[in-house]
Amino acid sequence: MKHILVLLVLAIGPEMVFGQTRARQAGIEIGVLPTGNLNAITDVVGVKVGQVTLHEGSEIHTGVTAILPHDGNVFQQKVPAAVYVGNGFGKLMGSTQIEELGNLETPIILTNTLSVPTAAEALIDWTLGQKGNETVRSVNPVVGETNDGYLNNIRGRSVTKQQILNALAQSEGGKVSEGNVGAGSGTVCFGYKGGIGTSSRVLPGKFGGYTIGVLVQTNFGGVLQVNGVPIGEELGQYAFKDVLDKSSDGSCMIVIATDAPLDARNLKRLAKRAMLGLAKTGGIASNGSGDYVIAFSTVNRVLHESPQPTAPATYLHNDYVSPIFMAAIEATEEAIINSLFMATTLEGSEGHRVEALPREKVLALMKKYGRLKK
Repeated sequence: MKHILVLLVLAIGPEMVFGQTRARQAGIEIGVLPTGNLNAITDVVGVKVGQVTLHEGSEIHTGVTAILPHDGNVFQQKVPAAVYVGNGFGKLMGSTQIEELGNLETPIILTNTLSVPTAAEALIDWTLGQKGNETVRSVNPVVGETNDGYLNNIRGRSVTKQQILNALAQSEGGKVSEGNVGAGSGTVCFGYKGGIGTSSRVLPGKFGGYTIGVLVQTNFGGVLQVNGVPIGEELGQYAFKDVLDKSSDGSCMIVIATDAPLDARNLKRLAKRAMLGLAKTGGIASNGSGDYVIAFSTVNRVLHESPQPTAPATYLHNDYVSPIFMAAIEATEEAIINSLFMATTLEGSEGHRVEALPREKVLALMKKYGRLKK
């Protein structure tokens, strides 16, 4: 039954999972920059996403989301990368080597907190099994997480190595499913059902024509805002409304991909800006929230074994990165809102139930504030 459910979820079109539509299709246009054709992280050429979704009975609501920077051997052709920690209450395996060397040598796996070791083991197996890696003796697997233990029986550790390998194997470009899928299957955001969300921006030619794509796994709280409209306040649902509680705790994993020629230093600067996008949705990076950003560039690949001591590369000058910063902020904000718009009500472990974002009420408020395009 588990595998049948996985197939059913993955077979549904990304722009209307369970009858839902994305924020932009509903008339909410966040930001001023144009989106890519798919409005997804996969608008960055070569980036692929694979997901395995586990919804089994009332107890199991979890999964895996894999992001591949290109379709080659990532270990042999590493990509420039950086990590920014908004709040460190979380587990981002592999982050210190990215910080030290400035590159990414495996795909990125997102899953639940207690499945990080399983994901790392699977990612090591996958890397060692790649043609050309027969003599590799060290791998830096990169695995991020959020804790889906409110809706998912997280102690059951349902995610298996094979399911992670399946997510990697079926990764592809094109549309990306959102909401209650992959690593977002059992997450909660602003007190509503959260999940996977994605968005992209394409800069005008005069600013380089670069593409910036973002994918998020949302599981955090605060006071929800949608394109500047105080939704959480209007609906009376927000953190610390009555008494001190932990409803704002959780985590958010943010992955940024770009084809702009940025080095690790400017990728870290780019990653910092994603937290501004999170803040625009009302997220507060609470004490118990693990808010991490991984940013990578698909150009200027770093060869594992360089035939020469130096490598020619062209990087964007500091004065030309501000439009990319703005694109990342807009795409992060919209990806988070998409994760909410595409999620559906879920009944989970121990009788817990989390409602989907009340779309009609939200759209009515957007219209009231003059922020609805339709």
